[in-house]
Amino acid sequence: MPYEVLLTAGAQRDLEAIYDYIAEADGQARADHVLDQLLDVSERLAEFPERGAYPKELLALGIREYRQLFFQPYRVIYRVIDQQVFITLIADGRRDMQALLARRLLEE
Repeated sequence: MPYEVLLTAGAQRDLEAIYDYIAEADGQARADHVLDQLLDVSERLAEFPERGAYPKELLALGIREYRQLFFQPYRVIYRVIDQQVFITLIADGRRDMQALLARRLLEE
Protein backbone atom coordinates (compact mmCIF):
# COMPACT_ATOMS: atom_id res chain seq x y z
CA MET A 1 0.00 0.00 0.00
CA PRO A 2 1.49 3.37 -0.95
CA TYR A 3 2.33 5.93 1.69
CA GLU A 4 0.65 9.33 1.79
CA VAL A 5 3.17 12.11 1.09
CA LEU A 6 2.48 15.43 2.79
CA LEU A 7 4.30 18.75 2.70
CA THR A 8 4.52 20.64 5.96
CA ALA A 9 3.77 24.36 5.84
CA GLY A 10 7.52 25.01 6.06
CA ALA A 11 8.29 22.72 3.11
CA GLN A 12 5.56 24.41 1.07
CA ARG A 13 7.15 27.80 1.81
CA ASP A 14 10.53 26.34 0.82
CA LEU A 15 9.18 25.27 -2.58
CA GLU A 16 7.64 28.68 -3.18
CA ALA A 17 10.87 30.47 -2.24
CA ILE A 18 12.99 28.19 -4.44
CA TYR A 19 10.61 28.70 -7.36
CA ASP A 20 10.54 32.47 -6.96
CA TYR A 21 14.32 32.70 -6.70
CA ILE A 22 14.95 30.57 -9.79
CA ALA A 23 12.23 32.34 -11.80
CA GLU A 24 13.87 35.67 -11.00
CA ALA A 25 17.44 34.50 -11.64
CA ASP A 26 17.05 31.99 -14.50
CA GLY A 27 13.52 32.36 -15.83
CA GLN A 28 10.18 30.70 -15.37
CA ALA A 29 10.97 27.68 -17.58
CA ARG A 30 13.93 26.73 -15.40
CA ALA A 31 11.87 27.32 -12.24
CA ASP A 32 9.11 25.07 -13.63
CA HIS A 33 11.67 22.33 -14.37
CA VAL A 34 13.18 22.44 -10.88
CA LEU A 35 9.74 22.47 -9.26
CA ASP A 36 8.65 19.46 -11.36
CA GLN A 37 11.81 17.55 -10.39
CA LEU A 38 11.43 18.32 -6.68
CA LEU A 39 7.78 17.26 -6.75
CA ASP A 40 8.74 14.06 -8.62
CA VAL A 41 11.35 13.22 -5.96
CA SER A 42 8.74 13.86 -3.29
CA GLU A 43 6.05 11.76 -4.98
CA ARG A 44 8.42 8.78 -5.34
CA LEU A 45 8.47 8.59 -1.55
CA ALA A 46 4.94 7.12 -1.69
CA GLU A 47 6.42 3.79 -2.82
CA PHE A 48 9.82 3.62 -1.12
CA PRO A 49 10.09 6.10 1.77
CA GLU A 50 12.82 4.16 3.59
CA ARG A 51 15.30 4.47 0.72
CA GLY A 52 16.64 7.88 1.69
CA ALA A 53 19.86 8.38 3.63
CA TYR A 54 20.01 9.92 7.09
CA PRO A 55 21.13 13.58 7.06
CA LYS A 56 24.66 13.69 8.48
CA GLU A 57 23.88 16.85 10.44
CA LEU A 58 21.17 14.99 12.36
CA LEU A 59 23.12 11.76 12.72
CA ALA A 60 25.83 13.75 14.49
CA LEU A 61 23.17 14.64 17.09
CA GLY A 62 21.94 11.05 17.36
CA ILE A 63 18.69 11.80 15.48
CA ARG A 64 17.66 8.99 13.14
CA GLU A 65 14.01 9.92 12.56
CA TYR A 66 14.61 11.87 9.36
CA ARG A 67 15.83 10.88 5.93
CA GLN A 68 16.73 12.77 2.79
CA LEU A 69 16.66 12.52 -0.99
CA PHE A 70 18.44 14.76 -3.44
CA PHE A 71 17.79 16.67 -6.61
CA GLN A 72 21.15 18.41 -6.71
CA PRO A 73 21.83 20.79 -5.18
CA TYR A 74 18.51 20.51 -3.33
CA ARG A 75 17.85 18.26 -0.36
CA VAL A 76 14.40 16.96 0.54
CA ILE A 77 14.31 16.12 4.27
CA TYR A 78 11.42 14.00 5.48
CA ARG A 79 10.10 11.82 8.26
CA VAL A 80 8.04 8.62 7.99
CA ILE A 81 5.28 8.11 10.56
CA ASP A 82 3.05 5.06 10.09
CA GLN A 83 1.81 5.23 6.48
CA GLN A 84 2.58 8.92 6.01
CA VAL A 85 5.67 10.74 4.79
CA PHE A 86 6.03 14.29 6.10
CA ILE A 87 8.37 16.45 4.04
CA THR A 88 9.83 18.89 6.53
CA LEU A 89 12.46 20.84 4.61
CA ILE A 90 13.44 21.44 0.99
CA ALA A 91 16.61 23.49 0.70
CA ASP A 92 19.72 24.14 -1.32
CA GLY A 93 22.31 21.82 0.20
CA ARG A 94 24.97 24.52 -0.09
CA ARG A 95 23.29 26.50 2.68
CA ASP A 96 24.01 26.10 6.38
CA MET A 97 21.97 22.94 6.79
CA GLN A 98 22.75 22.59 10.49
CA ALA A 99 21.08 25.93 11.24
CA LEU A 100 18.18 25.30 8.83
CA LEU A 101 17.44 21.89 10.30
CA ALA A 102 17.66 23.14 13.88
CA ARG A 103 15.23 25.99 13.14
CA ARG A 104 12.79 23.82 11.21
CA LEU A 105 12.75 20.98 13.74
CA LEU A 106 12.05 23.45 16.53
CA GLU A 107 9.02 24.70 14.54
CA GLU A 108 7.35 21.27 14.54
